[in-house]
Amino acid sequence: MNIPFRHAVAVAGLIASIFAIPHASAAEKIRLAQNLSPISGLTIIAKEKGLFEKNGLDVAVSNFTSGRQALETVIGGGADIATTAEAPITAATLARQKIALLARTEYSDNKTLTRKAAGINKFSDLKGKKLGYTAGTGSEIYTLSLLKKAGLNKNDVTLVNLRPQDMPAALATNSIDAYNTWEPHILNGKNVLGTNAQELDTKGVYAETFNLVVSQDYLAANEKTVVAFLKATYEAEKWLKANPQEAIAVIAKATGIKQEELSAIWNDYIFEVILDQRTLDTLQHHVQWRLETGNAPPGATQPDFNKIIFASPLKQVAPERVRINVQ
Repeated sequence: MNIPFRHAVAVAGLIASIFAIPHASAAEKIRLAQNLSPISGLTIIAKEKGLFEKNGLDVAVSNFTSGRQALETVIGGGADIATTAEAPITAATLARQKIALLARTEYSDNKTLTRKAAGINKFSDLKGKKLGYTAGTGSEIYTLSLLKKAGLNKNDVTLVNLRPQDMPAALATNSIDAYNTWEPHILNGKNVLGTNAQELDTKGVYAETFNLVVSQDYLAANEKTVVAFLKATYEAEKWLKANPQEAIAVIAKATGIKQEELSAIWNDYIFEVILDQRTLDTLQHHVQWRLETGNAPPGATQPDFNKIIFASPLKQVAPERVRINVQ
């Protein structure tokens, strides 16, 4: 049977129109090495609320218990972007690793937890005690800053290098007398010790920042992907601030913390996607500490942070959030 010419034209037109429909471009894949803690709240929100997908990204998340592990994974090629504190960043910088700091996303005070029976009621009471800390992280510089404020040095105490998640059990079993770390590990310790827990008032001694870092090679080859990641994280900040109770619920579920417990420490976390003087001052303070204390490779000198802070991606997302003069 012959198909009338006008019908054939219509069919041909329909087929052509189908093939002319643009296909949605495949999502860009990116691997995130994340410290699974409320300090990574913005990337947790971006993942859980679909903001990465909204910005064309397929984000595979690997979770760690410290930012040092996360950054080491990026440097080793096992991930593309890390959430990490300033301590691993300065260590990598002094080791001449080609990293790129994209933005600070959070800061909060480090804290000290002890047992009531340990007799630590003021800074000077730390003398002769066994203190838990995590080497190579903000916990280390916080510990030594705390000792300095107490008029002590590391020879006046016994320092015990522990993973943050192992600190509560060590304190509960008298293996250490106190430990210095970040939330939620202080909260976890309080839950383990109950009425025997005692937090030392150390507010203002040391505020740890949390940041987004990639390798310079990855940034050079994937700037659009990095910009999309920052955009999703920036949108997560706005969503978090507009919906604090839901944000607490989302982050509590993701990190395995009880919602009411996270609510109690929520105001400790200052979330903001930014490059500002605090970001730079914290890096400079930390690297100076490394150089003065010998926690740096032989021959290391004060680095030029203009060579590791890359503002261009954040300028494309929120130029008003770049408040320091860097590349």
